[in-house]
Amino acid sequence: MNILVIDDEHKTANALKDGLEGNGYQVAVAYDGPSALALVSENDYQLVISDIIMPGMNGVDLCRKIRAIKPATLLLLLTALNSKDDVVDGFEAGADDYLTKPFDFRELLARVKSLTKRTAESAGETIVLRFSDVEMNLISKQVVRAGVPITLTALEFKLLEYFMRRPNVLVSRPELSRDIWNLEFQTGTNIVEVYINYLRNKIDKPFERKLLHNKHGFGYVLKDNDS
Repeated sequence: MNILVIDDEHKTANALKDGLEGNGYQVAVAYDGPSALALVSENDYQLVISDIIMPGMNGVDLCRKIRAIKPATLLLLLTALNSKDDVVDGFEAGADDYLTKPFDFRELLARVKSLTKRTAESAGETIVLRFSDVEMNLISKQVVRAGVPITLTALEFKLLEYFMRRPNVLVSRPELSRDIWNLEFQTGTNIVEVYINYLRNKIDKPFERKLLHNKHGFGYVLKDNDS
């Protein structure tokens, strides 16, 4: 796997490079967003690991630009920030995962292995998921329902994909909080409900038959009937 590491702290970037190369990965390094974007445009990296706070272009904007030109590239954001808003911004920009600084290198390596394993497992899968009259292309990121194109944000796409891979399975709010946002569920937050409503407004509201259902007190389920 070819990896690009981006961090304006040269010592950190080079340390990550040495550690990853010591575990068998091929690693390139960039120290700012614009240089990283140029490298991504010219090369094929399976994974990009980027700090968020950088000169020239922050990691979230870089993530968004990379996702636009190389939609299949895995994106892991490193951040010293730990608020839900920052996490959501990263996922909305198309990040696959995030890790909060400071971190143990072994934790980073575990995240990298997890992402690469996910890629390897999906390599033999069809690139199109289908449920009822919904189709989603995992490469082009296009979603169609009943022949009607639906535009989703990166986070909405990730949420729909989660349900499309678990049709007729009841998923709890804590599970969604953990699996989509990598956050421990807190009863005072409504982030799950907010994004469920965003998704419903796009895939259900314009259509007669509803697919994403709420089972009060338990969670949500993607199914093709109201029972």
